Amino acid sequence: MSKCEQCIIRQFNSLKHLSREELVRMSNCKTSKIIKKGEPIFDEGERLKGVFCIKDGVCKVSKMSENGRNQIISLVTKGDLLGERSLISDEPSNLKAIALEDMEICFIPKEEIMKDLEKNPSFSMSVLKDMAKTLKSADNVIVDMAQKTVKQRLAETLLNLESKFGTNENDAINVHLSREDIANIIGTATESAIRLLSDLKKKKIIAFKGKEISIINLNELEKIAQGF
Repeated sequence: MSKCEQCIIRQFNSLKHLSREELVRMSNCKTSKIIKKGEPIFDEGERLKGVFCIKDGVCKVSKMSENGRNQIISLVTKGDLLGERSLISDEPSNLKAIALEDMEICFIPKEEIMKDLEKNPSFSMSVLKDMAKTLKSADNVIVDMAQKTVKQRLAETLLNLESKFGTNENDAINVHLSREDIANIIGTATESAIRLLSDLKKKKIIAFKGKEISIINLNELEKIAQGF
């Protein structure tokens, strides 16, 4: 098990603001685990007893609507912290997190995080900034759902996915999402997402390589995302 003070991953999140002494203490109480693809990190309604640091892999964070449809709120990846909002509010989580691929995560108990939040202003401010960024992103999702067409949301999602995850050796977006996942990101039925993806393929804006998606006409996709 790697030590927090030696872990490169902490440079990508709020843990970089902790002192060596604080990291050593955290390292002595954290636990590491492997989460298999499709397994939950936590469920909606669960009381979180700590914070998760994503060491490797990607998970989807979603919320179940009243009509039984999952809305994917965000994709959390290597270097991100997960669960700090529910921890600070001391309320059950209103979201669930499911691994999209095999993941390695570290779990830091609540009492350790709270000590650092109380004693380290730089760490506290960084956590607050991250939560503010998450809330801003949620605001944008609400506006997009209300004002943009499903086609616009799909185009914007594909652009955002390529920007966040880059491309692999096949020049495809480097994250494995099912058509249902894509539908749950843009807020539509799976059949509608498949139909829209096929339409973009026919127009040679994207290409399929197995289950992978490649953007081959970036300008046209950007125009669709902007409503042109």
